[in-house]
Amino acid sequence: MAWRSNFNKWIKLDSINGSSLFSKNKRCTLHPQQRCGFRKAQRQSETKRSHPEEADAGGYKDGVRTQPGATVPLRKPDRLFRPLVFTVGFTGCSFGVAAILQYESVKSRVQMAMEEENKEQQEKLLEAHDTTYWHNWWNQLSDLQKQVILVMSGIEEWWSGLSEGQKTVTGIIAINTAVLCCWRIPSMQRTMVKYFTSNPASRTRCFPMVLSSFSHYSIIHMMANMYVLWTFSTSIVSLLGKEQFLALYLSGGVISSYASYVFKTSTRLLGPSLGASGAIMTILAAVCTKIPEAKLGIILLPVVSFSAGNALKAVVAMDTAGLLLGWRFFDHAAHLGGALFGVWYILYGNEMIWRKREPLVKFWHALRNGSPGRAPPGGGGGQV
Repeated sequence: MAWRSNFNKWIKLDSINGSSLFSKNKRCTLHPQQRCGFRKAQRQSETKRSHPEEADAGGYKDGVRTQPGATVPLRKPDRLFRPLVFTVGFTGCSFGVAAILQYESVKSRVQMAMEEENKEQQEKLLEAHDTTYWHNWWNQLSDLQKQVILVMSGIEEWWSGLSEGQKTVTGIIAINTAVLCCWRIPSMQRTMVKYFTSNPASRTRCFPMVLSSFSHYSIIHMMANMYVLWTFSTSIVSLLGKEQFLALYLSGGVISSYASYVFKTSTRLLGPSLGASGAIMTILAAVCTKIPEAKLGIILLPVVSFSAGNALKAVVAMDTAGLLLGWRFFDHAAHLGGALFGVWYILYGNEMIWRKREPLVKFWHALRNGSPGRAPPGGGGGQV
C-alpha cells in the first residue's frame, strides 16, 4: 500500500523549469502512489506565467502548484487522448510480447528435454572421477577462492528454493531498488521528476505512466509495496504463469496511472504521482477474484484472518470512500483503477485476450522457423 513520504531536501520552484531542484526556502512533499503533489510553492508573478504550458496547467508547472489550495481550470480533453492511446497500445503489446515469450519458454524446455540424455552421460563420466581427485583440487584452492565458491553455492541454494513467482518478483524488486537509489543522486533529480513521476500537467505524460510504477522515493513506501507483491507472487504466477503475470502487472500500472490522470483532470487537482500500488492492486484483485475463499492475514496481527473476497471488498470500499470524500493521503483513483482492471481481467479479460493469442503465436512460429504447417508449442489454450 502507499505511504506518505517527504523530501528531506529543500526544493526550488525552477527545478521543473530548468534550474536546480533544491533551495532553502521551499519544501516539496510527495504523496506516493499513486497520488503525490508539490506544495508550498511560492506564487509566481503574472509576468512569469506567460509560458503556454503554465497557462494550460492553470497554476501548475510540471506538477508544481504555484498557489496552495487553488483549483485548476479544466484541461482540454485532448490532453488525455495521447495517454489513452498509449495505455491501449502498451496493454496490447504487453500481452502480445508475453505470448511470444511463453512460446519461446516452452520451446526451450522442449529442447532441454531432448538434451537430457546427453547430460546424463556427461554426469556419469564426472561421477567416475575418484573422490581423491576432487579432494586434491579443493586443497589447491586459495582461501579466497574457497570463500567465493561457498558464497556462490549458498546463493544458488537460496535461489533454487524460491518459487517461480518469487524468482519473477525478485527482478521487479531489483529494478525498484535501483530507481530508489537514483532518487538519492542530486544530479538526476530533474530526470527522475520528469520521467519517474506521472503527472497530467507535465509535457511528458506517456512513458512516466510505466516508469512511475517502478519509482519510490521513500524506503518504507517501497518495502511495504514489495512485501505485498512478494506475498501474492507465488499464487498469481501459479495461476497465470510468469509471462502473463508480467503483462498483467505492467498493464495494471499503466491503467491505474491513466485512471489517476482522468480523476485529476476532471477534479482540477493536478500533481505528480509515483509508486507501484496501482499495479499491485491489480495483482491483489486478480488473486482475490480467482481464489475468494483463500485466507489472508495481517503481519502484525497473526491471529486475525479473513477471506480474500472480503479483503478485496474492504479495499475497494475504502478507496471509493476516499475518492468521494476527497481524501488526499493516497491516490484512490489509481488504486480503484488497478483493482477494477484486475477483477475485469479474471472475469472477462483472460478469455478475451489471453485465450485468443493462438493466431499471434502461430504467426511468430511461422516467422521464426519458416514452417507454417507445424503447430507451435504452447500455442492454444494455456493457463488461466
